[in-house]
Amino acid sequence: MRAALWLLALFGVAVAVALFAGNNQAVVSIFWPPHRVDISFNLMVLLLAGLFLLLYLALRAMSALFALPDQAQRWRAQQKERAMYGGLMDSLAHLLAGRYIRATKSAHNALAQEKSLAQLADSPVHTDGHSLSRAAQLRSLAHLLVAESAQSLQNRTVRDQHLQLALQSSAQRNALELREGVHFRAARWALEDRDADAALDWLTQLPQGAARRTLALRMKLRAARQARQTAQALETARLLAKHRAFSSVAAQSIVRGLALELLNEAHDPVQLQQAWQSLDDSERAMPELVVHAAARLLALHGDATLARSWLLEVWERMLLLDASINDSLRIKLISVLETGLDSLDAAWLARIETAQLSRPRDAGLQYLAGMACLNRQLWGKARQLLSQAAPALQDKTLQRNAWRALAVLAEQREDEAAAAQAYKRAAQD
Repeated sequence: MRAALWLLALFGVAVAVALFAGNNQAVVSIFWPPHRVDISFNLMVLLLAGLFLLLYLALRAMSALFALPDQAQRWRAQQKERAMYGGLMDSLAHLLAGRYIRATKSAHNALAQEKSLAQLADSPVHTDGHSLSRAAQLRSLAHLLVAESAQSLQNRTVRDQHLQLALQSSAQRNALELREGVHFRAARWALEDRDADAALDWLTQLPQGAARRTLALRMKLRAARQARQTAQALETARLLAKHRAFSSVAAQSIVRGLALELLNEAHDPVQLQQAWQSLDDSERAMPELVVHAAARLLALHGDATLARSWLLEVWERMLLLDASINDSLRIKLISVLETGLDSLDAAWLARIETAQLSRPRDAGLQYLAGMACLNRQLWGKARQLLSQAAPALQDKTLQRNAWRALAVLAEQREDEAAAAQAYKRAAQD
């Protein structure tokens, strides 16, 4: 359609020129004393058009001639720019291939080309191919590649030198994102060198938005665990779980492990209670943490009543055959309750007795009830329950304790044969 319109316009111009010039009888007289030249108006128009075209072509030729030095300089700048980006790409390729010395040489070549190109850019001639706004990013990236290669070669002096140069090059506003990347790499190198304090220091220098990224949180978690800063590591693990950086099972396992470490770091009952209160509600509901916290509190000679109050919910879940209460946790719960039998109140004694009566074939409950009766000096009932529980217990520690308790009861009855037999079974187990 456009070609047809152009053709119609061309025909229109041709018709207009034919109508104007075909019957034009005008004459142009040129007086140059003592001469006179008469030419037709149409010829005069053609001569003027030819003269204009000739002048235009002459000016263009002169402009092209004078622009040859500028074009030569632009060509040289373009070649340097291509060599610069080629060196940068070669350095990255060598680094990925594990050729660290070649990667360093290629990065230095890129830096040399960039420096030469910057000198051309400072000249009055404008180089279209080179963007000055990208120069800082390129220098910083090249220095970072050299530092990465030096880190792989365990040359920390060269690494630190080029790391500082990368930070200086990325200080401009248009290279802030690359500056964050430099901080991330520096933190990762510190982690590889097992310098957790330096890694945390690099991470704290990040902007607030970058510090909450998943990459930063993962590195912070690793650094906090290396530095034995369990509280900070636990808080970071919570943020990672909130951001879904791990699967739900993995996140729960990591948080549970860090919470156990936090409880183990307590050296007195007050510290333990503070650590327990610092946990989230969901963490305080984990059976493993509850049982471990109660066991730790009793081991530190803390309040046994408080420990049993923590265990009450887990005890009820165990009686309801909750799937989250496995056999090992169930045995540990019984062991923790056994530890605090000296201060066992009537309410808990009634709970234990009721649970044992409701499940008379449960060897663990029989053992716990028997030990409670033994603590209350109910010898006959204790002997009956422990005699039934000892052969059926699966845990060797509980079974050994049951046989030893039966041996003590036999000695009280002055039944030396039964006592010897019980001690023998305890030694065998």
